[in-house]
Amino acid sequence: MKEGIPLRPDRFAYGVRRLIVHAAALLTLFVTLPAHAADRLVVAFGDSLMAGYQLKPGEGFAPRLEAALRKSGVAAHVHNAGVSGDTTAQGKARLGWVLGALKARPDLVIVELGANDMLRGLPNAQTRLNLDAILTDLKRRKVPVLIAGMRAAPNMGPAYTKEFNAIYPTLARKHGLPLYPFFMEGVAANRALLLKDGMHPNPRGVDVIVRGILPQVRKALAQ
Repeated sequence: MKEGIPLRPDRFAYGVRRLIVHAAALLTLFVTLPAHAADRLVVAFGDSLMAGYQLKPGEGFAPRLEAALRKSGVAAHVHNAGVSGDTTAQGKARLGWVLGALKARPDLVIVELGANDMLRGLPNAQTRLNLDAILTDLKRRKVPVLIAGMRAAPNMGPAYTKEFNAIYPTLARKHGLPLYPFFMEGVAANRALLLKDGMHPNPRGVDVIVRGILPQVRKALAQ
């Protein structure tokens, strides 16, 4: 989540770097599409927690979830549409671009965004509006969604934390969507499952996340 959030960024250099990151993400759309037409297409749409920040190929959320689905008998391809540093506003801005680059409509999009909004102390009202817009756009496109919720860090203060944590269940009820309450369940604050930065999951942490969310992903695909 710290990726792409320097304390005193040079705007031009930062913009160029984000352009490169998004161009790389676009390229992966054309090289990681399902190997078989019958495979279900799942899009992991989020930030660095999904992108596999500082992990080796095959260790991130998307490939580990795909492996878990296949092991459980679900033929699926999980496309990694995570971009490190993305806020909900940046996710909203690139959603159409990501979906438009795919050659098939996804069978499921897992939306995991908001952690960077929280870390920056952005207004909760704006975070909620951005996520609402993302979910509305996916609904308009008739794309099934699983919301992966976030929780505020304790140091954000009780008022901010209460408002932020309520965003995800509120939107799930509004849109009638399934909710996995906390993407980092069982991993957050557990140093043994995190990278040295204390924020991003290590390979063991990713496996814990996948085991936790797998039943709801399978259920969403079955529906």
